[in-house]
Amino acid sequence: MKDSTKLIRIQTERTQHKEHATPMFLTSSFTFEDAAEGQALFNNEIAGNIYSRYSNPTVQEFIDKVCMLERCEMGFATSSGMSAVFAGFAAHLKAGDHLLASSALFGSAHQIIAQILTKWGITYTYVDACAKESVWEKAILPNTKMIYLETPSNPGLEIVDLAMAGRLAKKYNLVYFVDNCFATPLIQKPVEFGADLIVHSATKFMDGQGRILGGIICGTPERMEPVIFFCRHTGPAMSAFNAWLLTKSMETLPLRMEKHCSNAAKLAEALDGFPGILKVNYPFLKSHPQYELAKKQMTSGGALVTFELAGGFDRIVRFTKLLTIPSKTSNLGDSRTTITNPNTTTHSKVDQELKNKLGITPGLMRVSVGLEDIEDLIEDFKQAILGSGN
Repeated sequence: MKDSTKLIRIQTERTQHKEHATPMFLTSSFTFEDAAEGQALFNNEIAGNIYSRYSNPTVQEFIDKVCMLERCEMGFATSSGMSAVFAGFAAHLKAGDHLLASSALFGSAHQIIAQILTKWGITYTYVDACAKESVWEKAILPNTKMIYLETPSNPGLEIVDLAMAGRLAKKYNLVYFVDNCFATPLIQKPVEFGADLIVHSATKFMDGQGRILGGIICGTPERMEPVIFFCRHTGPAMSAFNAWLLTKSMETLPLRMEKHCSNAAKLAEALDGFPGILKVNYPFLKSHPQYELAKKQMTSGGALVTFELAGGFDRIVRFTKLLTIPSKTSNLGDSRTTITNPNTTTHSKVDQELKNKLGITPGLMRVSVGLEDIEDLIEDFKQAILGSGN
């Protein structure tokens, strides 16, 4: 069966009630037949549910769907995307270890790496996402334990060479950890390039309607077992209700992503070279500096477009007031187009020097292109750009 069929047909085993829609298991705990079964479950001698902090049938259905798409054997669903990111770090890094990461990351990932991990004696080195393999390799230290990256990156849509990072991880026996949120597993599969761990903010495209928070991390058994141990005992578990919404949303993910990506490509083309626009970033736009690499490891350009508007932040304020369709919010992956100014929102706490290197300027706008009629969106963006002046 094709992935789109599996997304619809993977379902929790039907109960005695013979329900058609997947049930929601809103329960904190599960019962045992007797004390002997309870002992066997806690000793991991038999498989089964004990407590929803550990596992839950509804949550497992969502995990199974993501693992199927990502071609991974094991996964754990968490309360948010950042709790999944943190779990990957905390399960594999200890005092004295070194983390090698792309400098082009989501703002909260920067805060974890620079403000939290360092308190526990974990050091890090940032490398330019577009750097050559020799530069990445030179940054690997004797105590380096992990490579962490996101591609396309938030917000600049830089592309990291997944095959290159995979070669280095294998050569130096490093944990290879990839944030695949922007691409989704429909557009790229990091496991094909050697990734050990893959993380998503399920809040984004997997939900697709801006309703709930959720995260998931999946990977190989070797790398996931420490993650699952960490999550079970520290408690960032996804709720069954959120998992129920997500597993239903996953059924339409292929249809939604096809429209998201088609709209994004058309918007990027329409804005490229438009008066007042200094630069447009979109992986499948030929002007993107890593266009060829993007075409090599992605099946489409994704749903995110970023552009720099001339005139600085004052013009950004005027421009956003004139927009009538997009929602002004820092979230993304919604059926509705959303737009934000990363410099003052998602990356506002990132060091200014690093923001300058990443091209996060006062005029940069990040657009998560929704499912509206693309002609309506293009017309709205153009009138707001022209109306906001220089």
